[in-house]
Amino acid sequence: MYWNIRKNYFGDYHVNTLKTPFFLGKLKLKNNIFYAPLAGCSDLPFRKMSSLYGPGLIYCEMVKMDALIRHDPTTFRLLDYEDTMHPIGAQICGSKVNITKDSAKIIEDLGFDTIDLNCGCPVDKVTKDGSGSGLLKYPELIGEILSEMSSAVSIPVTVKIRAGWDDDSINAVEITKIAEKAGAKAITIHGRTRQQAYKGFANRDVIKECKQAARDILVIGNGDVFEPESAKHMFEHTGCDAILISRGSMGAPWIVEDIINYFEEKSFDRSKSFIKEQMIKHFNFILEYKPERKAVLDMRRVGCYYLKRYCGVKSLRNMINKAENTLQMMKLIEDFDFSETNLI
Repeated sequence: MYWNIRKNYFGDYHVNTLKTPFFLGKLKLKNNIFYAPLAGCSDLPFRKMSSLYGPGLIYCEMVKMDALIRHDPTTFRLLDYEDTMHPIGAQICGSKVNITKDSAKIIEDLGFDTIDLNCGCPVDKVTKDGSGSGLLKYPELIGEILSEMSSAVSIPVTVKIRAGWDDDSINAVEITKIAEKAGAKAITIHGRTRQQAYKGFANRDVIKECKQAARDILVIGNGDVFEPESAKHMFEHTGCDAILISRGSMGAPWIVEDIINYFEEKSFDRSKSFIKEQMIKHFNFILEYKPERKAVLDMRRVGCYYLKRYCGVKSLRNMINKAENTLQMMKLIEDFDFSETNLI
């Protein structure tokens, strides 16, 4: 295995690269490359694809505490998983301390291996009630919620945050210390502020500062990891303990395998035919899980993620978006001559 050693801020040496295995509390994971919860994307078919390539941890889509307490069937469907996906994590969002314990216990009772508190989602419909990145304005409340979660379950409790609400309120280091005191086993730092949303670049210096401030809590780096070289830079620059991949896994569920091969200095290549085969496999997982109309919409979305890796597929993309049923869409993919395209 390829190891990269560097001095940390305090002058001590530590390993800060790919680790196999990796421990999150008492939970043993295959490695320290994780796949993030992606709202509207990381559904069961996505997770089935992801599990084929061995990420250390896969997350379901974020769910709201209130919906869990109401036993909303749509919310529970978001938490569908198969035994082959273990270890698997759930992520909850909400700002009501009084329902935190019950929400966390529901997740544990469903068989999840770890539970994460979302303090990073930037969308208005989540932040308007103080949830998601809205919690960044109230660091002590984050600590209260994490304490309630930690006391309610035996599985590892973690939290995901952003650098801060805006450039004038960067408080990730403060929240890291609070989360550690509250009993969280790990904190994921996304290097953007809520104000940035997904614009600009993630600030990895903030992740580095959080790692330097951490004592026992693990620090997970997140943001702009789209290829193995970026994963290497994340480890080297920040000293983080693990990496959470978000958009980099969309249309590339194999990215964790690429990163592992890169660190272990193994040659690897993703051919045109390979990507086509994986897209068809993903489509079949969608067809197994969703009704026809929903499958059509999902295949359009998922197809675009895979096809963005090709040049010369505009006509195919247009035809897929106009297709009226899944049989037609599948035939379009199977019959298209990918030999005339180029990989980006």
